[in-house]
Amino acid sequence: MRQFFVALMALFIAFASQAAVDVNTANEAELDGVKGIGPALSGKILKARQQGPFKDWADLMQRVKGIQPKSARQLTDAGLTVNGAGYHAR
Repeated sequence: MRQFFVALMALFIAFASQAAVDVNTANEAELDGVKGIGPALSGKILKARQQGPFKDWADLMQRVKGIQPKSARQLTDAGLTVNGAGYHAR
C-alpha cells in the first residue's frame, strides 16, 4: 500500500511540473520554472509584455529575441503556452 502512495505522489509531481504556464499571465517565478527559461529570458518576456499581451507564438518570437522555432518547440514541450496554445511550426 505504501508503494502505491509513493507512486501516486511521483505521478502527481510529474504532472504538476508539466502544467501549462501561459506567457501572458505568468509571473517571473513561473516563467523561470519552465525548463529553458532563465532569469535573462524571463526578463525579456516580461519587458516585452509591458507593451501588451502576446497575440500568438509568432508575436512572441518577433518581440522577444532568443526565441526561435527550435526553442519555441522546446518551450512548448516544457509547458509554455501563448493564449493557451503550444507552438506548432507552420
